[in-house]
Amino acid sequence: MGGGLLVAGTTSDAGKSVVTAGICRWLVRKGVKVAPFKAQNMSLNSFVTREGAEIGRAQAMQAAAARVEPSALMNPVLLKPGSDRSSQVVLLGKPVGELSARGYFGGPGGSDGPGGSSGASLYGGRREALLGTVTECLEELRRTHDAVICEGAGSPAEINLRRTDIVNMGIARAARLPVVVVGDIDRGGVFASFFGTTALLSREDQAHIAGYMVNKFRGDVTLLEPGLAMLRDLTGRPTVGVLPFAHGLGIDEEDGLRVSMRGAVRESVVAPPHGADVLRVAVCAVPLMSNFTDVDALAAEPGVIVRFVDRPEELADADLVIVPGTRGTVKALAWLRERGLADAIARRAAEGRPVLGICGGYQLLGERIEDDVESRAGTVEGLGLLPVRVRFAREKTLARPVGEALGERVEGYEIHHGVAEVTGGDEAFISDDQGRSLDGCRVGSVWGTHWHGSLESDGFRRAFLRRVADAAGRAFVPAPDTSFAALREEQLDRLGDLIERHADTDALLRLIEGGVPAGLPFVPPGAPAHPADAPAGERPAVPAQPSDGAADTTVNAAASDTPDQSHSFEALEGGTR
Repeated sequence: MGGGLLVAGTTSDAGKSVVTAGICRWLVRKGVKVAPFKAQNMSLNSFVTREGAEIGRAQAMQAAAARVEPSALMNPVLLKPGSDRSSQVVLLGKPVGELSARGYFGGPGGSDGPGGSSGASLYGGRREALLGTVTECLEELRRTHDAVICEGAGSPAEINLRRTDIVNMGIARAARLPVVVVGDIDRGGVFASFFGTTALLSREDQAHIAGYMVNKFRGDVTLLEPGLAMLRDLTGRPTVGVLPFAHGLGIDEEDGLRVSMRGAVRESVVAPPHGADVLRVAVCAVPLMSNFTDVDALAAEPGVIVRFVDRPEELADADLVIVPGTRGTVKALAWLRERGLADAIARRAAEGRPVLGICGGYQLLGERIEDDVESRAGTVEGLGLLPVRVRFAREKTLARPVGEALGERVEGYEIHHGVAEVTGGDEAFISDDQGRSLDGCRVGSVWGTHWHGSLESDGFRRAFLRRVADAAGRAFVPAPDTSFAALREEQLDRLGDLIERHADTDALLRLIEGGVPAGLPFVPPGAPAHPADAPAGERPAVPAQPSDGAADTTVNAAASDTPDQSHSFEALEGGTR
């Protein structure tokens, strides 16, 4: 069995994803065969593996840091929010249903399901099934790699969710992993966060907390050292790294329901435009925006300025408007109309000014949407800018296609329930090498495609930007040598450098190779132990999961041919919406 480590955080956005990726890149540069892992992820930013499995994009980025092919084993449970209260559940890369937060996380006591069963018994069954699944995935990765670097979610001290936890201390205990807790010192209160996180855990959970890592530090580290010494005296645990604040890391983010509405997409060195002009790109910040990383490749181009907008007047000076993907196509369509953005986009199209719709954005630019799956709104009229009719299928399309567009090779990935019927248009957007339509269409200066990630293809991106510049009347010239893949590699190397230069790498190696240190002291008061806190060896046996990415048979049986998707996870979860 290979070595392992869990990177937890005092809060969301403390830097767990960055640290996990950095450790992966540092290890692989040392010749270690390493893989990333996150048991459960909540994100609208997802990716498709070559086997057609959907996982969080952060785990795909971490796999790139580790120089391994991403797989469903690396993110067995993915939750894709559809509202503040419900999410689509993706298990081992395949969607198995829609569930409310209460139905997923649940609670003991009372009646959770239609049969009035005990919440406590449903609780145990759900946790054991999911924990068994994620543990099997982690064990498979550890069998085939020298080390697996796991990422937690949120904070391990979310005591209201501890009983159903499978991503923080739940998996740490089940897999006997040492835990390093990351804290964002730029937010302030990092010492209180480290101490409080530890002290809120039960004695059994605390036994796995092996150290701390400070993230986003500015200034003279010697001024921090007295506090680190006092923290060690208080908790009996060392700080294994102080990472400096680093601008422009530009990594793929998880993001649950939020995204920065205004400003630059990424902090990066501002390069002058290659030509005489810049191009301004406005991205409509639609509700439940998904895969907003599609525009990262544009932001990487010298002279291209990308911003998120939510008001029609913000489209006025844009040379290109992008309507991005969304987990709620019908909801996004209504939002565009309510905000006045729909009319502004229609005026642009009539004036011959460029518009690009990606995935859900492509669908709502069409004539009609028939949705009895995602929103259950029935037939809804689209914006009518493209000759496309969309019907939502219960099966999700998950693919990694390759084609040609504007004379250039294009690679992308598809994640959508909507099936588009193109009834006309000036041309297909993406074709095969014989000129036959593969996806999307164009009418005038309005383009649409289901393919995420297509703008990462350098030749196609440059050709598309030249078209946009011509239509917008801008003297913009794409830089001839911008390689998005090379820029991403540089960013991943920067993450590895952060770990190598600013972490106690000897201490990290000891944890990865040696496991949980013995004799870690208890920090009172500690949380009371729950029945679910039984050691891994005392868990009821769970059938092993197949290694080919197939989901648990209980879930499959519940999910197949179910007329109401909201209950398709009910057999496993025992809850209702």
